[in-house]
Amino acid sequence: MTISESPYSILIVEDEPKLAQLLIDYLQSSGYQTYWLADGAKVSQYVKQQHYDLILLDLMLPVKDGITICKELRQFSDIPIIMVTAKTEEVDRLLGLEIGADDYICKPYSPREVVARVKTLLRRFYRPQDIIQSDKLVIIDEQAYQIQYNNKILDLTTAEFRLLKALATQPGKILTRDQLMDHLYDDYRIVTDRTIDSHIKNLRRKLEQLNDQIEFIRSIYGQGYRWETQAYRFR
Repeated sequence: MTISESPYSILIVEDEPKLAQLLIDYLQSSGYQTYWLADGAKVSQYVKQQHYDLILLDLMLPVKDGITICKELRQFSDIPIIMVTAKTEEVDRLLGLEIGADDYICKPYSPREVVARVKTLLRRFYRPQDIIQSDKLVIIDEQAYQIQYNNKILDLTTAEFRLLKALATQPGKILTRDQLMDHLYDDYRIVTDRTIDSHIKNLRRKLEQLNDQIEFIRSIYGQGYRWETQAYRFR
C-alpha cells in the first residue's frame, strides 16, 4: 500500500484536546486519515476492531498509561508505535523502546517533526521492497571502500566505511556509540564519543552529496545513531 493508493490511517491517543487537534490538522494536511482517542483504556479494543497503520501514543494518560498500552498492543499487534512523552530522562526513552515502541518524540515538539517521523516510520514498515529500483539502492562496495547511490560514487575513509556498514546492515536499529566503537578499529585503541560523532558528521556530509533529500543517518538523543533506509545491497 502506498499513500497514493489509499491514505494511511493514524490513531492519535492523546488526552489533551488542543494537542490532539494540532496533530490532526497537520497530519490531515499531509494526506493522512486520523482518528483520536482520549481514553487509553479503549486503545486495545479499537486496534482489534479497526485497522490503523500507525499509532501516536501519549505516555501520560489517565486510567491507563502509554507503556501499559504499548505492552498490551505488542501481545497481538506489530503496528508501528511512536511514543509521545513529556518525560525527557533517558531511562524513560529507553523503556519506551524496550517495551515495543518503534520511535519516540518529546514534548514540546514541532508538529512538522511529528509528521516527518510518521512518514519515515510508514516508509520503513509498509513500502514494498519490490518497488525499489536497483539504481536507487545504496550499493556498498566492500573491496573499494565506496558507496554508490543513483549512479553517484562516494569514496570513504576506512573509519567512515566501517561505520556506514555497521549502521546500514542493521536498518532501523539504534547503535550506541560504544557499539559503533567496536566496529571502528581492529587494534582496540581508545576512542571517545567525540571521535564517533566527528566521523558521523563527516559521513553525513558525504552522504548529502548523494541525495540531500534523504536522511540516511538519524541521531537518537542520548542513545546513538540509526540507519533510516533499507534500500541497500553489497557488491
